[in-house]
Amino acid sequence: MLDKTKYAPTPPPEPVITGSLEPQKKKRGRKRTKKQYFTPDTDAAIKEYLASSNQEERDNIFATRIHYPFYKLAENLIHTFKFYYTEVDDLEDLKHEVICFLLEKLDYFKPDRGSKAFSYFSIVGKNYLILYNNNNYKKKKQKADPSAVDDDPITQYSHDREETKREVKDFIDQFVEYWEKHLFTTFKKPADQRVADAIITLFKRRENLEIFNKKALYIYIREMTDVETPVITKVTKILKKHYKILYNEYIEKGYIKV
Repeated sequence: MLDKTKYAPTPPPEPVITGSLEPQKKKRGRKRTKKQYFTPDTDAAIKEYLASSNQEERDNIFATRIHYPFYKLAENLIHTFKFYYTEVDDLEDLKHEVICFLLEKLDYFKPDRGSKAFSYFSIVGKNYLILYNNNNYKKKKQKADPSAVDDDPITQYSHDREETKREVKDFIDQFVEYWEKHLFTTFKKPADQRVADAIITLFKRRENLEIFNKKALYIYIREMTDVETPVITKVTKILKKHYKILYNEYIEKGYIKV
């Protein structure tokens, strides 16, 4: 097992490019001033790390080629989304905690599914920091004057609905994809299948829906499927149960296993 403490909490050196990648042709035009930290070599290093069963080799790959990109990713997430509610005295310690969490999740990443490492670990790291930040915000709010805490501009992030909407959208998109594959194996009866399909269709069309009343939605589904309300209620309960399970999986891993 990798000794995480030997990397904490000082900034790691920039990764060593091994030359295993094909050289890229130089592009003409204006030079990009922003240096990329998550590069094609980072993707290659992660694949090599996952393919190796030798812990010493894994340690070396992580230390020389993955640690720095993870460090910069953690740094950018913290400052971009203002995750400043922390129990540590130095943000370097918080970055180290994020790096350790990303390291624990490395083996969950599946490159063969077509997922991009940067997107995957950005989601995983952000979800970790959201929970971490919100938990510390609650602790601070319990100890401090509520009016003073609510006036603190940093706390506005905890109530940032736009960010929450983006997270929910990503989850629901994956939730719909999951049910497109598993609907007919989960629901055996034709009536149940019609109801489940109608509900998933509503999830797909959610941005265009003008119906938000629960009773109206039930009537709408009944008109779509020609089934009685008890059947709709039964299927809804099953979907709701799966929703909670899959959401926890999304928070934990950053994606839903389809």
